[in-house]
Amino acid sequence: MPRLFTDTRQALGTATTCILVFLVALRLVSLAGYPLMDTTEGRYGEIARKMAERGDWITPWFTDGTPFWGKPPLAFWLSAGSMQIFGANEFAARLPHFLMAVAIAVLTFDWARRAGMRRPAYVLPLLATTVLFWTVSGAVTTDMALCLGTVLSMRSFWLALQGPAEHREREAWLFIAGLWIALLAKGPVGCALILLPAGAWALWTGQARRVWQAVPWMRNGVLLLALAAPWYVLAEIRTPGFLDYFFVGEHWNRFFVSGWQGDRYGTAHAFPRGTIWLFLAGAFLPWSIVVPLAAWRTRRKITSSPTDGADTDARRSFVLYLLACGLAPCVIFTAAGNILWTYVLPSLPPLAVLAALWLNDRDDGVARRLLLAGTLVAIVLFAGWLLDLTTGGRAEAKSAKAVVQLYRTQLRAETPLAFVQERMFSAAFYSGGRALHIADPLQIADKRPQEPLFVAVPHSVLGQLPQALLPCLQVAGDAGSYRLFLRAPCTEPRLAMKSHGDASQEGRGGEWRN
Repeated sequence: MPRLFTDTRQALGTATTCILVFLVALRLVSLAGYPLMDTTEGRYGEIARKMAERGDWITPWFTDGTPFWGKPPLAFWLSAGSMQIFGANEFAARLPHFLMAVAIAVLTFDWARRAGMRRPAYVLPLLATTVLFWTVSGAVTTDMALCLGTVLSMRSFWLALQGPAEHREREAWLFIAGLWIALLAKGPVGCALILLPAGAWALWTGQARRVWQAVPWMRNGVLLLALAAPWYVLAEIRTPGFLDYFFVGEHWNRFFVSGWQGDRYGTAHAFPRGTIWLFLAGAFLPWSIVVPLAAWRTRRKITSSPTDGADTDARRSFVLYLLACGLAPCVIFTAAGNILWTYVLPSLPPLAVLAALWLNDRDDGVARRLLLAGTLVAIVLFAGWLLDLTTGGRAEAKSAKAVVQLYRTQLRAETPLAFVQERMFSAAFYSGGRALHIADPLQIADKRPQEPLFVAVPHSVLGQLPQALLPCLQVAGDAGSYRLFLRAPCTEPRLAMKSHGDASQEGRGGEWRN
């Protein structure tokens, strides 16, 4: 009978491992399976493409004439470097973010192992199959770079205090390396996500003196500034005004001024105060449901030592530290209204370690069944999501890739392409920065009126096209959420529109290239 139980546990573990490996492979393959979507992926992908094209590694550019002051450049450096190797495509743009996700999973596993967890591998499915982590691991954002910095510092801070004596100096250096990554991924808010929970834990557990002695704060702080400050200084020199916008606008107004109108690059995201906690519950799915249910059902079935090889005080201290790190984003952004659900990504590694610590106290068979059930739920969710993106048309509806491809099939490369009304950054990415922009349908006739022009019009805007212009428009086809027209040189519609009082509108249309 014991042999049967052993075989069953091994089979459960093998099944979970196979599913996890399949999910990782599926995520890697999917990187090239659907287009960059607006606004986030299209925006950051185009910024990285411009960086690679220009060779300007100091200033990220929003458009050819507008610098992007919203984020530091680390994520753009990585995607731009990948594009220089693999070309300007979805796979190249997303690959660095996938690799950072793999690095985060490895660091989280190593954290659990070095902290003395009996089965540290439990953290891998708990982290990799969360909805947010899996999604962002294949998305062009700045959040995975931030998460890499936070998990490196969180792990290294703990090991600089609790790890083997011969490794503590190394961990102290790695702690500063994580802060450097956070500073160049998101800025001071990244450091706050690391330092605030560490400080709160030190004060709560009465270990402030030990923390001060374990890490050479002054020496390493000077080194951190010496490594991070040069880019900030150069960015201000190249484009004056950056520091004021970045530190005041992005790090105060964005979070504490609901509906902030000073955003130079989009629209502020206004949510009720405290919404970040709901984002965390959604981001940690399916485990935010599976683990609490399992805890209720198995509340009397603890079979291993509650200290897991350490004394009770040390374990309690570790749990408090994991909670402080895992809940820090929610605490920091509770009062913020302008937030996104990706802000809780740094919460997931420490919460995965905490959940794995809880599972280590359960019967091995119960723990493995729970992990298998969660990964099965995850694979169903993720497979359905990918199927919807690739075959359901949802990705195409949020991207300009399909209509740019339709434009290229027209075999008229000398005829420019313009997008009407919506400023789709994916249009700039897929057109190599050559797509034009027309802000108002009434200005279609005014854009290069003496030459032919392909015009991509969103289906939602077709009813706003002036009747006088229709004779000059030849339908080339539909693609994604656009209808592509070939506009012949035509002056009469322009005169007709002006006779309806539109003369004052002339000149408002612009190009994405300045």
